[in-house]
Amino acid sequence: MADGIQRGGSQPGRKAPSRPRPGLGVLVAKPFGIPVFISPYWFLVAAVLVVLYSNSDALPGTVQGSVPRYLVAVAFVVLLYLSVLIHELSHSVVALAFKLPVRRILLWPLGGFSEIEQEPPTPGQEFLVSAAGPAMSLALAGVGIALNVLASPHGIPRVLIDRFILANAVVGVFNLLPGLPLDGGRLLRAGLWKLTGRGSYSTVLAAWAGRIIAVAAVAAVLVQPSSAFFGLTDGYGIWLIAVAAFMWMSASQALRSARVRERLPALQARALARRAIPIPSTLPLAEAIRRADLAQARALVVVDHDAKPIAIVNEGAVIATPEQRRPWIDAGSLARTLDPDMILSADLSGMDLIEAVRRAPASEYLLIEPSGQVYGVLATADLDHAFAGT
Repeated sequence: MADGIQRGGSQPGRKAPSRPRPGLGVLVAKPFGIPVFISPYWFLVAAVLVVLYSNSDALPGTVQGSVPRYLVAVAFVVLLYLSVLIHELSHSVVALAFKLPVRRILLWPLGGFSEIEQEPPTPGQEFLVSAAGPAMSLALAGVGIALNVLASPHGIPRVLIDRFILANAVVGVFNLLPGLPLDGGRLLRAGLWKLTGRGSYSTVLAAWAGRIIAVAAVAAVLVQPSSAFFGLTDGYGIWLIAVAAFMWMSASQALRSARVRERLPALQARALARRAIPIPSTLPLAEAIRRADLAQARALVVVDHDAKPIAIVNEGAVIATPEQRRPWIDAGSLARTLDPDMILSADLSGMDLIEAVRRAPASEYLLIEPSGQVYGVLATADLDHAFAGT
């Protein structure tokens, strides 16, 4: 089944709120303090799987009667997703051991994924976090084999153990395929990262490998639509196509994120800063604009009697003020008081700059030198434009 380790959401470094998003799913447990959610669609798909499996030839003839077959089918589906949960927990526990925050685990119809808020800082940690899931799945399959050898069960217990072995073997082996977003893709990325020293470049290669695997899966179904395994009716063809679509979209997202990360160092607070002039809060807006034009400045900083910055005039409010009213409005009335989080170092760049802005959403920020002197004003609109341009 499809597995994924999602790092910090769709954009690099974004911090999620501590509360679960509405519609995320049903919270079922918190092992190791990690919230585990089940998608609402999971229940529907699980019910379909139970019906299909209980009436399929895959269920051994030793299970007779409608009720026993349905019970075995239910047990198999539960074991399958329990195997996926243990797989994801393995990723998450290793991540926590490296002090990487884990936001949640989500079980959904095609499998599950762990949302880890930060990228592992080294290829070694990336390898260990990614390898933990498949290693645990294959170990559980080994436990099932050992039970069969040592206990020699018969009837329904043997059927359930066999399906437990199959579920974990499939989850473990499938996720070792070398393409993102699968664990094998992350292992490939870790190896390339170690060899090249370039994390973003390695992500691009692993993502393209994931795309190739997705195309190959769809091709296998289309070439053999009537086969026992890849068939569109009796086999796993539809499931493979759904997984392939998920892999393609996730690999594409990884490519976009890699391109953004590669260019993040170009985001420099100093380069994006607007020149600012200090003004008293009682200065008429028209006069403040005139002074800014003379100084070729694009920002207005309100200062107190000691020349200490206390607020930034909002550009949007200035634009929205009709020109004929500007001589009669104090510039300070259109300013936002400076909170501590709105005062940023002019040396910030890349991800540090983005994180600082996200901690305190505002339209403008005051940039200061290490000495405490005002350097300029950073407008969120300028940062957004530069970020989009990456």
